[in-house]
Amino acid sequence: MKEIIIYKNDSNQRIDRFLNKFMPEASKTLIYKSLRKKNITLNGKKVSPEVFLEEGDKIQIYFSDQTIEKFRREEKRTFSSKPKIIYEDENIALINKNKGLLSHNDQKVFQKNALDMFVDYLIFKEEYNPRLEKSFRPAICNRLDRNTSGILIGAKNAEALREINFAIKNRHVDKFYLTLVKGKTPDFFEDRSYMVKDEKKNLVSIFDKEKENGKLIETHFKTLSYANGYSLLEVKLITGRTHQIRASLNHLGYKIVGDPKYGFADLNLRSQFLHNYKLVFHNLKALDYLNEREFICPLEDTYEKVLQKVGVNY
Repeated sequence: MKEIIIYKNDSNQRIDRFLNKFMPEASKTLIYKSLRKKNITLNGKKVSPEVFLEEGDKIQIYFSDQTIEKFRREEKRTFSSKPKIIYEDENIALINKNKGLLSHNDQKVFQKNALDMFVDYLIFKEEYNPRLEKSFRPAICNRLDRNTSGILIGAKNAEALREINFAIKNRHVDKFYLTLVKGKTPDFFEDRSYMVKDEKKNLVSIFDKEKENGKLIETHFKTLSYANGYSLLEVKLITGRTHQIRASLNHLGYKIVGDPKYGFADLNLRSQFLHNYKLVFHNLKALDYLNEREFICPLEDTYEKVLQKVGVNY
């Protein structure tokens, strides 16, 4: 039998979800059956899967040590390099992700990614010890395409993760991007349309009218500078969906420089000129000290050189 004491980072979640994280190789069916048959108990009593854990609770798992070890999945990866931190406190870190770097590892084999770099960084600083945590792991709250650069929000503890995720879901985090497009754009313009994703091709299509399986998107654009046939835009995401900015601009007739899917190859860029350069937080509670603060992430040198080449001011 193994007894697990619930600490702060593991509290405020359903017991079945905690067990899924603690023993990721155990099937959900097995976990539900074990709860039903009292092979897993909470504070010595039978418990239903949807009960929320509280700090100080004790879970008893009546499996052999060998069985528990089999159901646990130890991470095996090489140490990754330190992330670029643009802001940090005891709850969050804002990370400057370079283009070409994954936000999360999306393959079975290890690939360098911002999340693992963040976790390694916290382990090095002794702010996170995976051996002591039962289910919590530091997390990246937002996602950027591999070839989109800019700010990622890293949560150091469970409370911060819940609050930032809630804020993003409820649009309490304003996200601003910089992008360079071919052509002269209006000073201000918007796109409110419907997006349909082709999962097999990893492409999206935009429609002016509501479409079956379509999701509403809204994007606001502001022209910051124009020169020699190129416009530099500030983009504010109202909704946040895969490829939203890239597909939306293509739909409006403006192609992002360097974008191989929705734009065009130009100015020797091998990927889209798209940079998440600013975040503003609103209506946070536990993290209220972040409210109304602006966080800026500088452009990469590659983008700076492109702007200089075409004479666009930034």
